[in-house]
Amino acid sequence: MADPEILIVGAGPAGLTAGIYAARAGHSTLILEKELVGGQMNKTATVENYPGFAQPVNTLELVQNMDAQARRFGCAIETGEATSLKLNGTQIELETTIGTIRPQALIICAGTEPRKLGLEMETELTGRGISYCAICDGPLYKDREVAVVGGGDSALEEADYLTRFCSRVHLIHRRDRFRAAKIVEERVRSNPKIVLHLSRVVSRIHGTRQLEGLTLTDLKTGTDIDLPVAGLFIYVGLIPGTGWCQGAILLDEAGFIITDEKMQTATPGIFAAGDIRKKTVRQIATAVGDGAIAAQSAHEFLSHSR
Repeated sequence: MADPEILIVGAGPAGLTAGIYAARAGHSTLILEKELVGGQMNKTATVENYPGFAQPVNTLELVQNMDAQARRFGCAIETGEATSLKLNGTQIELETTIGTIRPQALIICAGTEPRKLGLEMETELTGRGISYCAICDGPLYKDREVAVVGGGDSALEEADYLTRFCSRVHLIHRRDRFRAAKIVEERVRSNPKIVLHLSRVVSRIHGTRQLEGLTLTDLKTGTDIDLPVAGLFIYVGLIPGTGWCQGAILLDEAGFIITDEKMQTATPGIFAAGDIRKKTVRQIATAVGDGAIAAQSAHEFLSHSR
């Protein structure tokens, strides 16, 4: 495999958009994706706030269209995982599970992964009642009670989504107010299948081979209640996928990539876009914008390097 001019790590909305713009500008472009094309988009059924669509967008269809558009312009998409990033002078060297790739420019769009609660039995019961993806596992709990932990848009949207299948959804948040958009909160509060547990945390997970229930602790009174549920869906934050590039580029204290408004990192020739970079809003629309800017900046960098 010949080294591409532009290598993009991650095929979420930022990576796919960067691929579209980079390939359309005439550059040999490769997107490397370790799992499924679409990234975090695969973890929600519909998108309501993507510009240009009056009705909710089917996420699978949106992913397929982005994928097809990138390929139509000549962007290659391969399955593989980045394992380490090295700089040999000005040469970028990316070690991956499919070999070493030496692009002229690198755009990092590797996204994030869900943050865990850190409780005993959480890892052991993942896939056995504990999940981080309602769209993936929600149908498994038809007519059963489940819990969702979190107070942002993702938690509330997925709690609402789960009511399509579940008899009752317990929404647990450590604060006394949500961080989600007002329209999302209003929908949740008006849903008769959702029970709110504010100012409470999950303090214990019950079960050995399968989730059997939770213990919730009230942060104001210190009292505990047991909550028998068949499923637990966790949405308490994100961890950036930057473990493989630490030391090669500048990261903030949480591990997110620091860029300027042109998506440039402090390392020449390396750019970042989407959820993986330090920013305040993480949405498909902002990831798409980041990806377009990053590809244009990479194009300018290559043009000036020749």
